[in-house]
Formats: sequence, C-alpha cells, structure tokens
Amino acid sequence: MAYAITDDGVRLYFEETGSGHPLIFVHEFAGDLRSYESQLRHFGKQYRAIAFNARGYPPSDVPADVSSYSQARAADDILAVLDHIGETKAHIVGLSMGGFATLHFGLRHQDRAASLCIGGCGYGAEPDKREAFRREASLVAETIRKGDMRAFAEKYAYGPTRVQFQNKDPRGFAEFKAWLAEHSAVGSANTQEGVQKERPSLYALVDDMKRIRVPTLIITGDEDWPCLQPALLMKQNIASAALAVLPNTGHAVNIEEPDEYNRIVGHFLNQVDSGRWPSRDPRAISSSITGINT
Repeated sequence: MAYAITDDGVRLYFEETGSGHPLIFVHEFAGDLRSYESQLRHFGKQYRAIAFNARGYPPSDVPADVSSYSQARAADDILAVLDHIGETKAHIVGLSMGGFATLHFGLRHQDRAASLCIGGCGYGAEPDKREAFRREASLVAETIRKGDMRAFAEKYAYGPTRVQFQNKDPRGFAEFKAWLAEHSAVGSANTQEGVQKERPSLYALVDDMKRIRVPTLIITGDEDWPCLQPALLMKQNIASAALAVLPNTGHAVNIEEPDEYNRIVGHFLNQVDSGRWPSRDPRAISSSITGINT
C-alpha cells in the first residue's frame, strides 16, 4: 500500500495508474478515492492518474483531534501527495470538499498547479447561508458521533442534490451509499467540524481569486443549487476560468454523469497541455452591454 506523509506526520493512502503528466483527484466528503474509479480508468490511459484518501478516511490515518483537520491542511495534503510522487506540477481535480481543497491549493500553491478543476464547490459559501451551513455541519458531526455511519449514510445519501443520482442510476447510487457507510465515524465527524464548518466563505476570497492565473475549469450540475451562484462568482473573478454546467445533474457530477464529466474535463486538459487555454480578453470586461459606448 502506498502512502504519502504530511508535514504533521499523517499518512495519506493513494493509488495511481498510467504514466505521463500527473493528474491528482481529490474526493468529496461523502466519497473517497473509489469515487474516482471511472476517472482513473479513463485518464490513466493518457496521464499518471492519482487519487488519494483524505485524512480521516481509512486506510489514510484518522487523527483523533479536530485540530488536525482544516481547509489549509486539506490543500497542503494535496501538496504532500505531489511531493511524495516526485513531481513538480500536476493537474488538480476536486469535487465538493475536494473542490474547495483544489481552489485553496491554487491560492496557496499556484506554482505547483498545472491546472485546477473545481467541481461542486460552494456549499455554505453565500453570505446569507453561511451560519445555517455552519449549524448543519455541527449537526452532521453530532449525528455521526451519536450513531453509526450506516445509519448516517441512510439519511445523508438522500440529500436534495443527490436524489438526481439515485433516480438516474440506482446501482451506482447504492454503491456510493455503501462506500459512505464504510467511512470512519471519527474521521467524518472531525472533517465536518474542522474542514467543512470552519472553511472561509468564497465571498471572502474574491481578491485572492483574482490572483489565480493557472488554467481553471469550474464544473457543476444545474441541480446542485448551493453551488450555482458560487460557481458564477469564481468564473467572474478568476480570469483564467471557464464554467461548465451539466444539465439535469446534481452534486456528485463525476459519478452521476461520468462520460460527460470525463469528456469536458478531458477537453480542458487537452487544451491546457497544448498551450491553448485562454485567459479572459480585457475587452470582455466592460460596463457596456454592446460595447457601442466604449
């Protein structure tokens, strides 16, 4: 089994396949590296494709103290994996919790990113929803600590942005729910309290976003309501960003619509690797709608 070691001594389990330019996948709260099996198989034909389990997700270590979990550590754990595999740069692809980590990797370690693919990023970000999200994160952690992961999975898996997946692909959804039930209760609760609850609002990071220059793809489902406005915010403030929205799709875009997700992400990576990914033309930024008065 392969592990990367973080600067605070946490072991992160990872798997890899293929060869070429490194491509690191960063999973969501309800998932783990198995969530990226379709992507590992697809992109492993062209890239050195790597997926790892975040701290708190066995067989990665599960620190017992909540203080070992934070948004900054989540971003720096990606760097630990990148350093361990001996690569200077990688394409970083994340979903939800992993999407936030990918964004923060770009904010903290932009020189180590070949590109950023930020998926399903936005839960609790809008200022008028922040406190409600923080309360929910506390409730989720409390629910996990008082019960067990199997009972928790039976509730959490049927959230309002996940039922789309169940409706489309009952077998895939059942597999997703079974994996969630296998997660560590300690790790999941600590992740909710240390990473999810305490992460800064995207709306407080606008000035930082404007400093991102690496190619960026923002991708979300059109029924992933908490992520739509934040996706627009990132698109507006990251000059090198494009926005892709999958129709009739919920939160877990890479497992709900793997073929379309792989197509969109693959096109993005091909453009980046060929040096063809654009940054916003300054002429596109105007107070005029038509440009006639400029």
